[in-house]
Amino acid sequence: MATLDVRPRLIDALSVLRDRVDAARFPLPLRGAARARRNRAELLAQLDDYVIPRLRSPQAPLLAVIGGSTGAGKSTLVNSLVGRRVSEAGVLRPTTRTPVLVCHPDDLRWFAGPRVLPQLARMWVPEQDDGAEEYAAGAGLGRGEFGVRGVGGVTAGGGRGAAGAQGAGGVHGGRGAQAGRMAMAQELHDGEREGAESASGGRGERGRGVGGEGREAGEAFGGGAREGYEVYGGVGGAVDSGMLTVRIETEPALPSGLALLDAPDIDSLVARNRELAAELICAADVWVLVTTAARYADAVPWHLLRTAKEYDVTLVTVLDRVPHQIATDISGRYAELLQRAGLGHVPRFTIPELPESAGGGRGLLPATAVAALRDWLERHAQDPAARMAAAERTATGVIASMRSRLPALAGAAAAQHAAALRLAGRVEEAYERAAERVRKEVAAGEVLSGDARAHWRDHGLDGRSDELLDALTHGLTSLLTCAVEEADERSADAWRRDAAASEVALTTAAGAAGAGERLGVIVRRWRRCLEELAEEETREARAGQAGERTGSVEPEESAALLATALLGGRRARTAGENLADLLGAQSALRLCDRGSRLLATYLERALHGERERRLAPLDQLTVPLDQQAELIAALSVVQREKQREQRRDERRREEETAMAREMAMGKEGVSG
Repeated sequence: MATLDVRPRLIDALSVLRDRVDAARFPLPLRGAARARRNRAELLAQLDDYVIPRLRSPQAPLLAVIGGSTGAGKSTLVNSLVGRRVSEAGVLRPTTRTPVLVCHPDDLRWFAGPRVLPQLARMWVPEQDDGAEEYAAGAGLGRGEFGVRGVGGVTAGGGRGAAGAQGAGGVHGGRGAQAGRMAMAQELHDGEREGAESASGGRGERGRGVGGEGREAGEAFGGGAREGYEVYGGVGGAVDSGMLTVRIETEPALPSGLALLDAPDIDSLVARNRELAAELICAADVWVLVTTAARYADAVPWHLLRTAKEYDVTLVTVLDRVPHQIATDISGRYAELLQRAGLGHVPRFTIPELPESAGGGRGLLPATAVAALRDWLERHAQDPAARMAAAERTATGVIASMRSRLPALAGAAAAQHAAALRLAGRVEEAYERAAERVRKEVAAGEVLSGDARAHWRDHGLDGRSDELLDALTHGLTSLLTCAVEEADERSADAWRRDAAASEVALTTAAGAAGAGERLGVIVRRWRRCLEELAEEETREARAGQAGERTGSVEPEESAALLATALLGGRRARTAGENLADLLGAQSALRLCDRGSRLLATYLERALHGERERRLAPLDQLTVPLDQQAELIAALSVVQREKQREQRRDERRREEETAMAREMAMGKEGVSG
């Protein structure tokens, strides 16, 4: 028998894999992206809520999650297995909202903390006196005590009777569990109408913490009434009015090593209930599916059954509320469906329809009605080998399923990255063409047109240098703005034809807002640098007494001639000659060369900045370059460590078998 020993290397490998899965992103609306997001979330939920906690605590009690459709009688079944009412149900649907976990008092330590379901706040009801029945039935808080254990901080307790709360330490794992239950619920109920869950208000009473130093925990805030209990959260902790909770009950009659969890309906109209039900299933060592004679062929339970088969989950099915007259017929049909689905080996229990079945959870089924299921659960919980085998099978099944799930996830990651590169390439190509257009039009002297050309003509007739520079600056800004607008239109048109850009195209189009102002700022900066460059060369030319007019020329004149020579192309051949006449041929050539490099730098900077703005939506999508390789590499490490563990277990079994054989032979020798 393979045992779930503590496996540090395998746990470390799974932790790395979990982080890789958590880092994967599938934001682009490609075919299969929605499925990849659901798979990612489901993997996170299974790793956080079950696989890693189970491997770290192999000796923990067996957790059997009782799940099923609306009105299947899950709460009544749990109550009957326990022997008293611990979970409330009713005729109004949806019924079970707050999940209830029942365990032996000695096992409370395994579930009071964040070992499993770390994102759920713990709520519990200590030992009750004679008024407990009314308290638990929702008739009022009475004399009962109430507490909320918040994962990560001190919370406040409240109620009419004694109240208290206690922090449970920091948050462990659980980063993908919320997303996991949302993903599974979305997949199982895609297209269904979702009911609206009303927000509950709180009375806002002040509570005092009973743990720690008993200091004031702060003003309580609303949690509303749920199934007869009132929930209050504290201002200093992780528990808030919208946080989900799990109610912990202890029952000495329940065998040690077994915990039952009554989950919400898997087909609830309330999306939050469906999400929570899906997550709880991910945290189960054993999943007990409860269905009825009227609904055993529904699609949702069968989808989950097929998923459980794929992951090799330890499964039990209960056919509940079966009329006596048709019990044999219905049971046979259900068995046939299970056989066709490859689930014929799954333990199957039938519970007849009884008056207590319709009691809204207030009655208990006769012990004989649930005896077979209870015996099966107790046998697997109390027998260490059976308990280990059930947990090992579920954990191993989830890990084995990653062989197909992770490559699919990595493939979707690669498709995301390829699509992001493709979209970015469209923008890059458009802006490369824009840069080429700007270079050509500058070389052709297109900037020196309109007002700029008029000022250039007047410049020879004692026109002002600053007016010429203003006109050239405005012309260059206009040229850049037109090139950017054309690039944006070209890239937007390419994105419209690509389905991957359907959710980011509007953001890209909005990025063009204010482009003219931004380009104007850059061009004005270029002008200031050009003027400083011209002033520097002019001072050097004066110092060297180069040119006949060097001593009287102003730096603004040199800057205007330089800008005209750089932007005027063939239309401004005389600008270079005039600059050489002012500063000398050598100084003029050096100044034009430096000015040309400066112009190229600022033109590239202007277009690069706008291009990066258009690419920002893609960058914000956080599609990592190497997420595909990291997923595959992490999976390979997990598989290698798992194979090493299997080989070790096989050697151990062989040694145990050989030892048993030797002992048997020794006994035979003694008897002979």
